[in-house]
Amino acid sequence: MIHDFDSIIDRKNTYSTQWDFVIDRFGEADLLPFSISDTDFRAPERLLNKLHQVIDHGIFGYSRWNHADFKQTITHYYQRAHHTKVADDWVVYSPSILYSISVLLRLLTEKDEGILVFDPMYDAFIKVVNENDRKLLTVPLKREEHYKIDFALLEEKIAKCKVFLLCSPHNPTGKVFTKEELAKIISLCKKYQVYLISDEIHSDIILFDAIHYPILNWYNDYDRLILLNSASKTFNIPGLGGSYGLIPDQELRMEFLVQTRERDFVNSPSIMGMLATMTAYNECQKYVMELVHYIEENMRQLKNYLAEQLPEIQFELPQATYLAWLDVRGLPFSDDELQKALVQVGKVGIMCGDVYGAEGRGFLRMNVGCPQVKMLEGLQRMKQSMDFLEEG
Repeated sequence: MIHDFDSIIDRKNTYSTQWDFVIDRFGEADLLPFSISDTDFRAPERLLNKLHQVIDHGIFGYSRWNHADFKQTITHYYQRAHHTKVADDWVVYSPSILYSISVLLRLLTEKDEGILVFDPMYDAFIKVVNENDRKLLTVPLKREEHYKIDFALLEEKIAKCKVFLLCSPHNPTGKVFTKEELAKIISLCKKYQVYLISDEIHSDIILFDAIHYPILNWYNDYDRLILLNSASKTFNIPGLGGSYGLIPDQELRMEFLVQTRERDFVNSPSIMGMLATMTAYNECQKYVMELVHYIEENMRQLKNYLAEQLPEIQFELPQATYLAWLDVRGLPFSDDELQKALVQVGKVGIMCGDVYGAEGRGFLRMNVGCPQVKMLEGLQRMKQSMDFLEEG
């Protein structure tokens, strides 16, 4: 490997949400965190070199994103990485994916109208729907059936909603939707004229030879498709700001731009975030390959440790993301008892599954986007917590 993923980099006292503000999520400060989904890896050297050039230039004036260099970076990336053709004109800038979703929900729906999601779900989906006064509708994904989609139930729910909010690949389960599943989802959206918004922020981190299909592969079949993405997860640059959307519907795209430019005034991008995205997509694909390899090995190590030391915890290797979805329903403890022991005994911060919806009860979500030595220490702390509970 060219990139060093093994080095431990001290992130304390950097205003890190995961490290410095861990008390906000777990009630205690001195924890080893595996929570919020950024990684403990340095960004690629080529990306850092570009940022050094900007700093050395020393002028950080207002900037623009609406130019060929930025838009073609995105479109060329989709053609190269996913064999998906998208038009330059579809590209829009946004400060974050959740901001884009919030704007789109207000543009496409009215108060109390239904927004459909899979359960478990990315926890921010719950907030963005509820805080915009929309109605959250859910379709369960069951672990026992390898998160198979109940399409009869899905159709029943789609008929009652205006927008289907998809996380593809899926957070927190790590599921990659098959080509057949996506085709059926889009067919149902077309049947009931439902907009499909797909958050594809984890689409670079595809594991164990799975294949990710961007929803815009089906644009010729149905045009009410919106894809949202960012380089932030893959290259660990969320603090630089910036995301993008691909909105084929010209009328909706213009409405989105009016909202962002003329009502919310967030049109000027972070020059750091924009150039980081362009450099990442244009020059750092070797980093992605090495990152995927490293995460795959972390997942294997995690599975082996649990099988040997904590066999009551079930874990299936995910198809995507650096988020491990651990089934702790076989433990003779409640979620509250387990979380209390993890925090107070093991001094480790791992997200409780009920944060991600009703189907998340009895699970933990552990971020293993970190050096293996940190992950193994976290697992040892987990075992220490389990041993304490068993001793009673």
